[in-house]
Amino acid sequence: AVLTENRVAAAPVVWTRRAVRDGRATAVVLNSGGANAATGAEGLEDARRTAEHAAAALGTSADDVLVCSTGLIGERLPMDTLTAGVSEAVAALSPDGGEDAAVAIKTTDTVAKTAVARGEGFIVGGMAKGAGMLAPGMATMLSVITTDADVPAPALDAALREAVRATFNRVDSDGCMSTNDTVILLASGASGTAPEPEAFAAALHEVCADLSRQLVADAEGARHDIAVRVVHAETEEAAEAVARAVGRSNLFKTAIFGQDPNWGRVIAAVGTVPESVAAFDPYALDVRFNGVQVCRASGVGEDRSRVDLSAREVLVEVDLHAGDAEATVWTNDLTHDYVHENSAYST
Repeated sequence: AVLTENRVAAAPVVWTRRAVRDGRATAVVLNSGGANAATGAEGLEDARRTAEHAAAALGTSADDVLVCSTGLIGERLPMDTLTAGVSEAVAALSPDGGEDAAVAIKTTDTVAKTAVARGEGFIVGGMAKGAGMLAPGMATMLSVITTDADVPAPALDAALREAVRATFNRVDSDGCMSTNDTVILLASGASGTAPEPEAFAAALHEVCADLSRQLVADAEGARHDIAVRVVHAETEEAAEAVARAVGRSNLFKTAIFGQDPNWGRVIAAVGTVPESVAAFDPYALDVRFNGVQVCRASGVGEDRSRVDLSAREVLVEVDLHAGDAEATVWTNDLTHDYVHENSAYST
């Protein structure tokens, strides 16, 4: 599992972090409607009770049950309702239950999010939820990925961390890090296939990338899905830092909402990245909106009227002219609907 880096980690994250240490898990319990975060010792006890109840129903150990929660922070879970729901879910377990599970874990999501990739003799599939507080580490998101491949726990962990680094951790909707972020990868070995590490990593990356893009596409109030691609950076880390600075700029995001290819806001955001993080000549920047170079050498480029930002997907490319590395961060525009939805969330 890869879990939130937020220091105020929710109780289910604390439980799951401990439970995965031995590399073994037989079940995952996810609830929507309450985050069980900032709930103190009582919240930790509720996470434990959840695992124990599921374990008793499944005939397994509570130490092998992972727990995930999503919803409002600061309120206790309705444990009688939750445990009854766990019992009902166990009774209804089915190989065809994946879609129902993906729907059940939604909060402000408007659609369920699932993905699948097929390798030679094995399958990787996953589901995710998340529509707001999308920012590394990961997003306010839960994701459970399963495979029938035969992969040992250490290799599984390494593959997941690399996949998350290049996919979920490149999603940055609103710069807000959740207390509950969790990505879990379970391997049953049921196929009897032990794939080459590269083949398994490719399939896992495909699923994580697909789910990541679905998260961006369903971001709260969003009208545009934006890919900020930084090229010719000195290092990949530098490229990512610059892309993230642009993607987190509210001025940039509101400009995209207004269908304004405002390259000035882009280079202003680029300039906030310290030289120690990303070395580049601030007077040699190029910026393209959907392929139109509106900024050349940090000055005026082609006519901005040539840029059409009416479509859902937008590509903004920044060329640093500082090396051969690149990175892409996925974000979205900032709209009136986002403000309205989050101003009313707790009610």
